[in-house]
Amino acid sequence: MIKAIRGTKDILPSEISRWHYLENIIKQIFSNFNYKEIRTPVFEETTLFGRSIGEETDIVSKEMYTFKDKGDTSITLKPEMTAGVVRAFIEHSLGGQQPLIKLYYISPMFRQERPQAGRLRQFHQFGGEALGSSSPVLDAELIQISYDILKSLGLKDLTVKINSLGVPESREDYKKLLREFLLNKKDKLSEDSRKRFDTNILRIFDSKIESDQELLKGAPLLIDNLDGESENHFEVVKEYLDKISIPFEIDPKLVRGLDYYTKTTFEIISKKVGSQSALVGGGRYDLLAEQLGGKPTPAVGFASGMERILLACESENSFSVKDDNIDVYIVRIDEELEMFVSETASKLRRSGLKADYDYLKRSVKAQMREANKSNAKFVLFIGGEEYKNKMANLKNMETGEQRSVQLDKLDTVLINSLKR
Repeated sequence: MIKAIRGTKDILPSEISRWHYLENIIKQIFSNFNYKEIRTPVFEETTLFGRSIGEETDIVSKEMYTFKDKGDTSITLKPEMTAGVVRAFIEHSLGGQQPLIKLYYISPMFRQERPQAGRLRQFHQFGGEALGSSSPVLDAELIQISYDILKSLGLKDLTVKINSLGVPESREDYKKLLREFLLNKKDKLSEDSRKRFDTNILRIFDSKIESDQELLKGAPLLIDNLDGESENHFEVVKEYLDKISIPFEIDPKLVRGLDYYTKTTFEIISKKVGSQSALVGGGRYDLLAEQLGGKPTPAVGFASGMERILLACESENSFSVKDDNIDVYIVRIDEELEMFVSETASKLRRSGLKADYDYLKRSVKAQMREANKSNAKFVLFIGGEEYKNKMANLKNMETGEQRSVQLDKLDTVLINSLKR
C-alpha cells in the first residue's frame, strides 16, 4: 500500500474545521490592520534562498528540497515565505504603487528535517510583512497582530520575548567581542557551534546543548553593545508594547536563524508544545530588499507555524469547533423518484442551502442514519401520497416537529425556517 511520505500528513475532514477556524481568525485580524493577502509560488529559484537566508544556515545547507527541472534550473520548494514575498515586492514594483505595503500569507512550506511533534517536512505557516517604513511602531504592530491571533484562539500560556540585533556595523563590532570571549573555549563547543563560530557566531546562542550554554555564561551581550539608533528604536518598541498592554520580556540571547534580520527580533512561545516551544518568530529586516536586487526598503515581519499552534490549542483545550452540518437531507421514500430528488437538491443548492441526499439507493432507515451522521438541521421526506399531491414532509431534527410543505415552495420555507 502506498502511504504518505514521511514527514507529511493528511488533514482529514474530521480535522479541517479546526483549520478553517484558525484561518478565519488569521484573515479577520490581518484585515482589521489593513493587511492584504499575497500568494507566491510553491517553488522558487534556489538562488533566492541562498542570497536571502544565507548559504551557511541549516535551512540552506541541510534542509531545503532542491532539484533540477527539465531546463536545468535549480528549483527549491519554499522553506520560508519572506524571501518570496520580497522577491514579488521587487518584481512587481509594489513599492512604486504605494509607500507602505502591508501583506499577509497562509501557505505550505517544506524543510527536510527530522519529523517531530508540530514540525513536519511539509508544514503550514501564516505570517505578515510590512515593507516601506522603518517606524518601530510597525515592529510593535506585527507583534500585536501575532499576539492577538493567539489570544483569540484562547491560548493563555504565552510568553512574548523581544531583543534587538542592532545594525550590521554594530553587530560586526559585537561579533569580534564574542569571538574573543569564546576563542579559548572553542574546542569545548559542540560540533555545530564550532562551525557557527566561523560562519555565524550569533547562532551559538541558539544551541540547545547544555555544555554550550554553560560556556556562554558571562559572554558579552549584543543588547549591551547597540548603536544609538538601534537603542532608540528598541526603546520605542518597548514603550508602544506597554501602551497596547502586551506583556513582554527582554531576552538578550534571542537571535534569529536567518541572516537578513536587523534591529528588533521577537518570539512568542508556549510551554504547551514541548521542546519546539516557539509559536511565532519574526523581526525587522531592513537590508533584504537591496540584497535581492531591489531598492533599499525597510521592512518587518513574522511567521508562525500552524501545526504547532493547533497542538498548543489542543493541549490547552482552548477552543472547540462544532462539526459541519447541512441544512437539509432529502430522504427518498419511493425508488422511482431518484431523478426528482436529485433535481430538488440541485434547486435548493442554487438557493444557497446546503443539501444532500442518498446516492446508493438505500432504505429509508439507512437514509435517516445518514441524515443523522450529516448533522442535518432538517430532513425532507419525498414520496408516497404527499408527493402525488405535490407536497413533502419536513422534519426539524432538533425539535422533532414535522409539517407538510408545498414542493414548489421548498426553498422559501426552508430559508425562513433556518432563520428562526
